[in-house]
Amino acid sequence: MGCKKSKLNAGLNGGVLDGKNRQPVHPDQTVNLKDRTSIKASATRNSPPGGLLPGQVFMKMEEQSESGKIAIAIYPYDAIHADDLGFKKGERLKVLEEHGEWWKARSLTTKKEGFIPSNYVAEANTMETEEWFFKDITRKDAERQLLAPANKAGSYLIRESETSKGSYSMSIRDVDAQGINAVKHYKIRTLDNGGFYISPKITFPDIGSMIKHYYSDLCQIFQSKCHSNKKDKKIQQVTLEVRKQWWYNFYLATLHTEQIPPAAFYNNTTKVAVKTLKPGTMSAEAFMEEANLMKTLQHDRLVRLYAVVTKIEPIYIITEYMSNGSLLDFLKSETGCKVQLPKLIDFSAQIAEGMAYIEKKNYIHRDLRTANVLVSESLLCKIADFGLARVIEDDQYTAREGAKFPIKWTAPEAINFGSFTIKSDMWSFGVLLYEIITYGKIPYPGMSNGEVMTSVQKGYRMPRPENCPNELYDIMTTCWKSKPDDRPTFDYIQSVLDDFYTATEGQYQQQQ
Repeated sequence: MGCKKSKLNAGLNGGVLDGKNRQPVHPDQTVNLKDRTSIKASATRNSPPGGLLPGQVFMKMEEQSESGKIAIAIYPYDAIHADDLGFKKGERLKVLEEHGEWWKARSLTTKKEGFIPSNYVAEANTMETEEWFFKDITRKDAERQLLAPANKAGSYLIRESETSKGSYSMSIRDVDAQGINAVKHYKIRTLDNGGFYISPKITFPDIGSMIKHYYSDLCQIFQSKCHSNKKDKKIQQVTLEVRKQWWYNFYLATLHTEQIPPAAFYNNTTKVAVKTLKPGTMSAEAFMEEANLMKTLQHDRLVRLYAVVTKIEPIYIITEYMSNGSLLDFLKSETGCKVQLPKLIDFSAQIAEGMAYIEKKNYIHRDLRTANVLVSESLLCKIADFGLARVIEDDQYTAREGAKFPIKWTAPEAINFGSFTIKSDMWSFGVLLYEIITYGKIPYPGMSNGEVMTSVQKGYRMPRPENCPNELYDIMTTCWKSKPDDRPTFDYIQSVLDDFYTATEGQYQQQQ
């Protein structure tokens, strides 16, 4: 049987992610340059052996006359604000100033200057311009990217080695003998003369040549580059004045509507989530104090808080948009209920990673459960609503008689004495593990809140769910230790879950 052809172009320049929809599009082959007849003629007469077109020669001359860092646009960007610099894919830019995630640059094509998002460009003449190269990604995150729904068996990426500085690794999605999706990792070794190889039987002058070989001659192994959202557009850098104006416009547009939409578009380009809190839910002053702290917590496993609107009621919370909704709803969905055990373990590890960050920052969540974890299109989990439980004045979060307090997720010391700590969050995490492994079932099935409180105080713990590995159930029971100090840290739990399947396996595949 012949092998299936990749969607990637043979030249390995493949599809790129469109700045708005993040879907593969064909490269723009057109480069607009001013008509400079004399330079064009000179370039033609002195055409180098490489056979560059006159316009390309001119561009090279322009670059050589520029000192400093030259970047290439790997995604198109449409200017949103007056001081932005818009550009096309492939456009070359001279970097003038670097300010965090926004750089000031000048286009070598249009000669215009302005601010550009740094995650849309890469330094010229480096592997960062290749879409199969993931510079800052761990082995675990490489597996998550490749196992995302958009990728199939044969998807691959090249990444920097975590353990060997200056070395690289190749990660490829595959299917094991049991039909389970898996990711294999291969070390890319270097020769003394600077060449590269995976198998010593064949070597290559550069990694691009190696990719081309395995893609063209062994396409049963290589099918396509990894589809990823690694260049997701970031809107948190927008100036406060512009942000306020947009929120105000959004408020005006919804004044006469029956229901606030759960999502909106920032400047018609970036989808954001809009959460509305019913009037009287919390004090605006108390919430703003908490929100200011929440905005300082920035991590890949936490839902990003963009802004809040508290001038009028209801209070709006504007966050990044997660297309698959809550983890609870996803696990109950037609797609989620088919997720295999390794992915369930990975969900748990991702949440533990986010909580480890919260733990490191001496912060607490107070209401950790699958309903407060959101899932992206590529099945990445992010923790939401951290800190809100402390300021919400609703029965859902107030431990008083007749309240709807989430008893089944809450540690005994928090229920009895109002003592919320990172260790009470760890108790909740154990219950969250039960939710995940049972695909969203309610904890303590068949028991009322009162029965749960009484039974837990007497030492009762939920039994091991069906199809739950003993090792995972052991983690749950450590989360439910009676003494808070006997419960593990999130940093430790993250390491255990990350290595759940790999601790006893070889880290890399061997090539003969």
